[in-house]
Formats: sequence, structure tokens, C-alpha cells
Amino acid sequence: MRKATLACLLSLACSGTALADATADSAAAPPASRLDAIAARTTLRVCTTGDYKPYSFLKPDGTFEGIDIDMAESLAKSLGAKAEFVKTTWSNLMKDFIAKCDIAVGGVSTTLERQKHVFFTEPYMIDGKTPIARCADADKYQTVAQIDQSSTRVIVNPGGTNERFAKQYFPHATVTVYPDNVTIFKQILAGKADVMVTDASETLLQQKLNPGLCSIHPDKPFQYGEKAYMVPRGDVAFQQYVDQWLHLARATGEFQGISDKWLK
Repeated sequence: MRKATLACLLSLACSGTALADATADSAAAPPASRLDAIAARTTLRVCTTGDYKPYSFLKPDGTFEGIDIDMAESLAKSLGAKAEFVKTTWSNLMKDFIAKCDIAVGGVSTTLERQKHVFFTEPYMIDGKTPIARCADADKYQTVAQIDQSSTRVIVNPGGTNERFAKQYFPHATVTVYPDNVTIFKQILAGKADVMVTDASETLLQQKLNPGLCSIHPDKPFQYGEKAYMVPRGDVAFQQYVDQWLHLARATGEFQGISDKWLK
């Protein structure tokens, strides 16, 4: 009887030890990373708006091009995968990214509101909001106060930081939300709007694409801004991988070469 009781107690003790070891092993195991999922499906799902030159532009044939498109393809290649681009809009960027994508690119500005829901990589570009207007009117729109007049027609694209900036800083101006960020600058040239405030890098490109428009003090924007890539919140392994890939791309000149391709 005593032998049976002892054997039973030893059996329970061993079971308890095994259970404790298994629990400890489970607790010590790192959580699954997006890296594993990307390797398994051999595709990197990339959310992008396709309406923001020089970072991301959707061509009539359905393919994307731009600085961040080339960079996303470079990242995918480093992972042994192919980039699969998912079209989104600025208004739906966060929802689509969380539901469908591994990374979001295309001139995405870092904001504290976005930071509540995602992780950002290290910034790859310093940028800020600056005006673009018809060259003949450039002197009229040098400051926020000059723009914030009842006679000024400000035009913005919907759902992003440009719209938020305009609504915050231009309460007295007439602010029009125009749905197409590709043709929005033509509205200024056509005299249907006076000025747009957007990222300095975009104004520098658009003044080249639209003779008659001038970027206004792009070297001294109204506020500080950064461009970075959005990655899933909580996935530290994936964030660190993308950060290291980005660091190497910048250190080796790959990023500069891609940037020059689209900006020069």
C-alpha cells in the first residue's frame, strides 16, 4: 500500500515538474513574427496609396512606381519574397494596413496618432509642410498668417496630414478637399485654387512637373516632419529587421541611388 502511494506521489510530482517545464518553455519561446509569415508565403504585402509622387504612384497600367516602391521591392528581395502591393487611400490607410499588410509605404508621415496603432521604422527622410502656389503669387503665401485669410482658397487632399494641417492652421481661409492627389496641383495652375500646403519634398517635384507652380521656402517648412515606414505594432523582430535593412540601404548608397532616380 505504501509502495503504491509513493509511486502515485512520485508520478504526480513528475507530471507537475513536466508541466512546469513545458510552461516555462512556452513562456520563454518568442512570439511568432511577421518574418515567419512572409517567409512561408514568399510575399511581402505592401499597403500604398499610389497618389503621392515621388514616393508612390499608380500608373494607368495598374503597376506602381516611385522611391518607396523600389525600396519595398528591395526589402522583399532581402526576405526572399516578392512585393505584393495593396492599393489604399489616406483615409483608409490605417484600417487597410492592420487588416491586409505587412508594411505601409509611400511618403507616410510619422504622427503620434498613428503611433498609437502601429510601429514606425527609423525615419528615412526629414520633411515638413510648405506651400506651393502659382509663381506669380509666391510672395503672397510666405507665412501661415498670409495664407489664413478669407480671400485665400486652400486646396488639400483628403484623409492625411495635409488636411489636418489645413484645418488646424487655416480656419479663416476657404479650405477645399479635392479627392485626387494626382491632379490636385493642376487645380492651382487652372486658377481654381490658390495654394496647397504639403510636404516640401512633394512641392519640389511638383514644381518640376507643373511649370508655373513654385515651391515656397521648402528649406524652411512651417513645421518639422519625418517620413518612415509603418510596421505592425508589437512585432519587434520584424521592426528590427526592417530598421537594419533600411540602415544598410542608406549606408551603402542604395537608398540615395533610388532617391536620385526619382528626384533628379
